[in-house]
Formats: sequence, C-alpha cells, structure tokens
Amino acid sequence: MKENLQNRREFLKAAALSITITGLAECSEKLQAFKSKSGKPNLLFIMTDQQRFDALSYAGNKILNTPNMDRLAREGAWFENTYTQCAVCGPARASMLTGCTVANTRIISNGKAYLPEDSGVMPMKTYDEILSENGYECEYYGKWHTPTFRAKIYKNPVTMAGIHETELGPGLKEAYIRYLNPLYPDRKLKEGELRDTFTDRPYLPYPIDLRFDLKNKGKDSNIKVGEADIHGVTTIPTEYHISAFEAGETIQALEKLKDKTFSITCSFHHPHPPYLAAEKYIKMYPPQKMVPPVSIRDDMADSPYLNMKKGTGENYSDPVMVQYFIAEYYALVKEIDDRVGQILNKLDELGLTDNTLVVFTSDHGEMLGSHGMKGKFCFYEESAHVPMMIRFPGRIKPGTKVKAPVSNMDLFATILDYLGMPAHPSDGSNLRGLIEGTANEDTYVVTEWLSDLQSKPSHMVVKDGWKLMLPDPSGKKLKKALYNLNEDPHELKNLLANNADSNKYTARVTELEACFQNWMKRTSQNKL
Repeated sequence: MKENLQNRREFLKAAALSITITGLAECSEKLQAFKSKSGKPNLLFIMTDQQRFDALSYAGNKILNTPNMDRLAREGAWFENTYTQCAVCGPARASMLTGCTVANTRIISNGKAYLPEDSGVMPMKTYDEILSENGYECEYYGKWHTPTFRAKIYKNPVTMAGIHETELGPGLKEAYIRYLNPLYPDRKLKEGELRDTFTDRPYLPYPIDLRFDLKNKGKDSNIKVGEADIHGVTTIPTEYHISAFEAGETIQALEKLKDKTFSITCSFHHPHPPYLAAEKYIKMYPPQKMVPPVSIRDDMADSPYLNMKKGTGENYSDPVMVQYFIAEYYALVKEIDDRVGQILNKLDELGLTDNTLVVFTSDHGEMLGSHGMKGKFCFYEESAHVPMMIRFPGRIKPGTKVKAPVSNMDLFATILDYLGMPAHPSDGSNLRGLIEGTANEDTYVVTEWLSDLQSKPSHMVVKDGWKLMLPDPSGKKLKKALYNLNEDPHELKNLLANNADSNKYTARVTELEACFQNWMKRTSQNKL
C-alpha cells in the first residue's frame, strides 16, 4: 500500500513537472511572438504599376472612390507632390529599391533589368537586402522588374516580368496562368471576343482596342498587338483576377510570418496594361460618364514630346474613345483598392498594425488621353507624378500632408530610418524631417530619362510649382521647356517656346538649372 502511494506521488510529481515545463515552453513561445510583434518594426510595401497621382479619391478625384488608399493617407503621411525617378518600370523600381539615381543604378531602360550581375548594373544593395542582413524575413509577391540577382534574399519564388522562368521561379505570366488554369480553364472564343496576350483568356473588346478598331474599319485585324493596345472587359471572374491572386499571396504571407519580423512587398500588376478590368468593377464606371482630360486636344506644337504624340494613334485624341480608356483604368484601380483593404484588414486581424510601417506608391503614372497620349515615358504630370502614402501608428501623425516635391527614390533612406537601421549611402533624401515638420520645405526634385536622349528631354526639375524640362547636355536637337504648374496645371503652355517671351523667365530658369547642377554634383559618385 505504502509502495503504491509512493508511486502515485512520484507520478503526480512528474505530471506536475511536465505541465510546468509545457507551460513554460508555451509562455516562452508567446513571449517570442510578442517580442516579434512589439520589437523591431515590420514593413509592408504595397506598389501599383502605372497609377497616376490623381487616380484615387484622396487626391480629389470625384469619380473614383478609393477608401482603402485614402485610409492610408488619412492615418499617415500623404505626399502631395511625389515624382517617379524615371517614368518607366525597371529604372523606377531599381531607384526605389536602392535609393540611387538611374545614372548610378545603370538600369536606364526595361531591357537593362534582365542583365546578369557581372554586367555591372545595380551594384548597390536594396533596402530588403539590408533588412535581411539584420534579421528580417523578406518576401516579395507580384511583379519583380529589376535584375534577379537582387532578389535572391527573398524566401518565396519571385515572379519576374517579361521572362518565362528564372532561377528564382516562374515568370509573372506563367505563375498567374498556373494559378488560373484549374480555376478558369481556357476556352474557345465566342462571337465578338478576342484573346488577351497576357492571360491567354477571352475578353470583350472596347472600341478603343486596336484589333477591334481595325476590324471595324475593314482593315486586317489579325495582327500581333502589344499589351498597351488591348482594352476591354476580361471574362476572368473577379475572384480569380490577377489582383486577387497577388493580394491572396500577400495575405498568406502575413499569416505565415505573423510571429516573425518581416518585410513583405505586394507589387500589383495593374493598372498597367493590358487594360482589362473584371466585369464587377467595369460596371461601376460607365464610359459615357467619364470626363475626358482637359488637354486631350493639345496640338503640342510647343512641346518637346510632339513626336511622341504623333506615334500614339488618333484614338487617344478622341474624347469618346478615351472615355472607354478612363472607365477600364478606373475599374482596375478600384479593384486594387478593394484588395488593399483586404490586406490592411488582415494586418488588423493579426494584431500587426501598430508595429508595421506601411508604404504605398506606384512606379510611374499613365497619360490616359492627356495631351492625346497613352502610357508613360515622359515628364508630363500624368506620367511622372505618382501617389505616395506612409503610415506608421505612433510614429507618424495621422493626417500629415507633405506638399514639398519628393521622389519615390527617397523611400530607401526613409524606410531604413523608421525601421531603426543604420543610415546607408544613397542619392535620395530621408523624408522623416518633412513628415515631422523639422525639415525645410523649400526643396526641389530632379527626375531622369536616360534613353532616347536625342528625342526626349533627359532631366526634369520641379520646385515651387515650376517645372523645367532639360535636354541632354550632349544633344542639340531639343529645346528647354518651362511650365508654371501653379497657373497651368495641364501643361498647355511652354513658356520658353517663344524667344521674345522666354526672356521674362530667365531668372526662374537660372534658379532651376542651379538646382539641377547641385543635384548632379551631389549624386555624381556611385554608391556601392
């Protein structure tokens, strides 16, 4: 009996010890999770492709309703005058990731984004590489459009734009189609449908669609077309559209990394072409209710981009056609706003909001019929001016508005500062002073275009609402262009076009040129 009692006591002691150890382990686990959530801050970087500055309601758009983008602006800092460092995907993204100029990253065109490491392009680290070295779990979802050797630190397959497959995973198109195939298999075209070259799925074309237009005019429509010539309504159901795919991957990543210190990027493909919106969203924007741009009939006689307009096509100078363009573009932005809302809600649900720095921006804008043009590739506001918001509860005061001109290249230094990383050499500025009101707002911004230097201006300077477009110093074919955005926000009058009038603006041009020379001097050294 005594022996049984002793055994029972030993059993209870062992059980109690086991429970204590298990409890301590659970406490330790919870403490680790707490430390992760309340220790080093997380980063959530959300980027759209080709979203112009006024394509959200917070910027004053009366047709688009974007409550989730607006939420980030209201709850953090809104940068009213953000410019892309270069109005094309690859160069802009390289500058954002490294904080360095296009001249210093050497990614001067999209083609350079596919070069290997030994080519000498992009020799500097990205902010995610620096974060990875400092204990961050880094993942990147959606469109990657810079050299793949700078994406090796990501823990997930990275989907490169324009490439079938890399050592990091399938290309963007391939990854999406693999996801789409079991959910919405391809089928034969029905009457009136065309095939989208990006998704290989049917769509209903709008009249502005190039193949539809050619067929309507009795011309040969069986031609290969680029993504930018594709317009209409996709037959892919909303829940399987590419924006849903990209947001879904990001939400899964948040779930997976919720107890770690992370940097997660969601790089949305849209509103980049092909301009095919899901039916649910296209119904919200009837073309006949869209307002054509004020500058759509600009003859651009005094513009440095006259030749660029000539190659655009007459449909983009037609107000009725452009109404279709605006409708599909707004539908794409609206869908992304809903997806952004889902991502932010997941951040709330997981209790991560207070310790996560959220950045929202776009790589460049979209002309959308302004000056009778489409696409980007120029220094006009619609192409170069982009949205940007930064939210960080407890560190950035809600409702902060920064009017000073800035570059999205400045995000590199700003992100590292807010995340408590040591300062790292870059060409950009840390925006913290502007956010907190301790920096002088009398600033200027310089952006670049280093391809086709004989046909387009190479640099743009913006200061105090004045914009100077400069030709490459080695070229003689282009003249300078000066616009007063305070009085001429649609850039209809080049103040230097008439030699007699241009003398009135000598002092202004001299001031802006001095800013440019100072910028060139400051950024002349490569930041390795």
